[in-house]
Amino acid sequence: MKRYWPMLKSILLYFVLTGATVLMSFPLFWMISSSLKTLEETNSPGIVWVPNSPTLAAYISIFQNQDFLRSYFNSVFYVTLSLAGTLISIAAVAYAFSRIEWPGKNIVFFLMLSTMMIPPQALIVPQYVFFNKLNWIGTFNPLIIPGYFAGGAAMIFLLRQSMAQIPKELDESAFVDGANHIQIWWEIILPLVKAPLATVATFLFVGLWNSLLTPLMYLQTVDLYTLPVYVSTLYNINNTVQQWPTIMTAAVLTTVPLIVVFFFAQRFILESVVVSGLKG
Repeated sequence: MKRYWPMLKSILLYFVLTGATVLMSFPLFWMISSSLKTLEETNSPGIVWVPNSPTLAAYISIFQNQDFLRSYFNSVFYVTLSLAGTLISIAAVAYAFSRIEWPGKNIVFFLMLSTMMIPPQALIVPQYVFFNKLNWIGTFNPLIIPGYFAGGAAMIFLLRQSMAQIPKELDESAFVDGANHIQIWWEIILPLVKAPLATVATFLFVGLWNSLLTPLMYLQTVDLYTLPVYVSTLYNINNTVQQWPTIMTAAVLTTVPLIVVFFFAQRFILESVVVSGLKG
């Protein structure tokens, strides 16, 4: 029995992992299945797991919807600018905390980490009042510009830990050759932390792409709606049951970029986890 135990353990592990994969993939399966159903099948009192006559009518209809196309463009526009600014700014702050010695660095770092204990809900009202005084309500400014000021203490901490593991001798050699901090940060440090950087970028992308509350608060006009806001509005306006294929189609098309990003970023995420485990 002991001889077969490793094989049985592997089989049991694969069985558990396969079951977990199927369980976690079920919402995606149900979403895709429902988007291909007819109205009669979605309104059926029984559960229709797979459509009897799959149809792309909902996809054709939603691609002809100007509001959906506009909201897709709005999401791409806002997420691209916000992600670029946030990623660059937090990478710069992480470099300052990990590679540069300056008075009060540890105190400032502690204060920055302390902001993680502030509930986001507690900041909703003061932030709204602040942006309202700047006349930014009804624009993309509240969604994009704050990212350029290194928002996200957890992401800064992750990058800071990765940068701190790089030998300081590289900086000293670069200084001898006449490089400055910006050149060292851009040409030496960032290429060496591309895996953690890709991991942070993926997490930021998912958070920005799925964000509903802040776009709903600050955009306030149909022309500026992002995808999550559009889908939630579609759900409310169309009275749910009658338009489930359209709602699920919009949800599937909203999920596609997330799947694509995870597909290309999974290697960097795993590399980041492995490197952190080996060096931690």
